[in-house]
Amino acid sequence: MTSPKIKILAISGSTRSNSSNFKILKYISNYLKSNFEIEIFEDLESLPHFNPDLDTDNPPQAITSFRNKIRDADGVIICTPEYVFSLPGSLKNALEWCVSTTIFSNKNIGLITASASGEMGHQQLLLVMKTLEAKFDDATQLLIQGVRGKVSAEGEITSEQTAEALQNFAENVKNQFL
Repeated sequence: MTSPKIKILAISGSTRSNSSNFKILKYISNYLKSNFEIEIFEDLESLPHFNPDLDTDNPPQAITSFRNKIRDADGVIICTPEYVFSLPGSLKNALEWCVSTTIFSNKNIGLITASASGEMGHQQLLLVMKTLEAKFDDATQLLIQGVRGKVSAEGEITSEQTAEALQNFAENVKNQFL
């Protein structure tokens, strides 16, 4: 009898259909599929705006479902662009719904910022995830600058250096999550 695969929830910080960030998550999913069951969360834009008045014992159903996906996952991978030197509002909104919980506390996580520049957004992502007490280190985070020139419309990683960095990231995530 085979043991169940480790579950990873992958979250794209981009709401753009077929974004580079989504393509990177698909690439990582394919790379890790023999060891992990990976679900890519594609409903970021459907989460209601964070409102502390609604963050009660009975939050909106979409939030309960989102939190349950995080809670039930053995690990989480976030891949996000940077918008105006910051996190995309939709990703920040989703993470704000998690502040009053402990669902990220000691949760294994991998963090990728893939954007034109990405430095400021990446620093903000690291700060938010440290605040949420997620478990990551230098080996399970990655900044990919100039991403549009490194991922094709078909989702192929066209930069050998980027493909190698993603494979190293995936191996580090695998070692941390196993």
